[in-house]
Amino acid sequence: METLIQVIVSGLTLGAMYAVGTIGLSLVWAALGMLNMAHGVLLAIGGYVSYTLATLWGLPPFLGLLASIVAGAIMGAALYYASVRRLNRHPAFEMNVIIATFGLSVAGENAILKIFGGYPYAQPFKAEGGFRLGGVHVPWHNLLIVGVAAVIMLVIAMVLSRTYTGRAIRATAQDREAARLMGVRVGAVFAQVLAIGGALAGLSGVLLSSITTLSPQVGFDPMLKAFIICVIAGLGNVAGALYMAFALGFFEAVIQFVIGVRFALPLMLLLVIVALIWRPYGVFGREDVSRL
Repeated sequence: METLIQVIVSGLTLGAMYAVGTIGLSLVWAALGMLNMAHGVLLAIGGYVSYTLATLWGLPPFLGLLASIVAGAIMGAALYYASVRRLNRHPAFEMNVIIATFGLSVAGENAILKIFGGYPYAQPFKAEGGFRLGGVHVPWHNLLIVGVAAVIMLVIAMVLSRTYTGRAIRATAQDREAARLMGVRVGAVFAQVLAIGGALAGLSGVLLSSITTLSPQVGFDPMLKAFIICVIAGLGNVAGALYMAFALGFFEAVIQFVIGVRFALPLMLLLVIVALIWRPYGVFGREDVSRL
């Protein structure tokens, strides 16, 4: 029973962290059809913004969390206007944007390394203490992560379903040209989607570094896992990515407890291969049929 409780708590925490970052990546793919390789460095920037405000400037950690969301949104929008908007006019957009965002990711990571150095830091955003459940110590911080992730996902769901911006994003994701003919400013939608994705990446960076440590490479592993989740769920399927984030969070928690931490990522990659052999278009994706 104690092991089961530990797996549930760990799975919920991992799933919540993965869900926040994965939804942003999946939303960007659904609307723009692009793989944002700079997603990881946006995650790191969010973590360092929170750290700087809370540790070096002495502001409350909660304000650092909010600042990381704002900083991620600004960087996401800047990414569109500085690079993606120009690349979107080229026929080879999908490949070019991967190369461009990868280059920006490397440049951003090296800039962080130059400013803060490579020494890992502890994230100030952390809830101390905990409680006992069935003989297992459950940290309050784990519940805080799950609670913050739940609130953010609820806000994103409401924005997508009940606002004009959300309807414009969904219309653009379904049919870009039809949305443009109906008066939707597709360029502005692209900027908004990247801003939302950047905000979620910034938040995810704070949550993740509060569990581990903060370093310039902190976003690489979460970005890889977010991509794995998007592929298994079906690229562009935001709801499916949310469900799969929690499913893989529990899968990783079980592997860590049963076999060991180092086997979690290799088995997740093996799961990707099996899932794509079973359903090449994703577990929640739909098979595209073209009639000539």
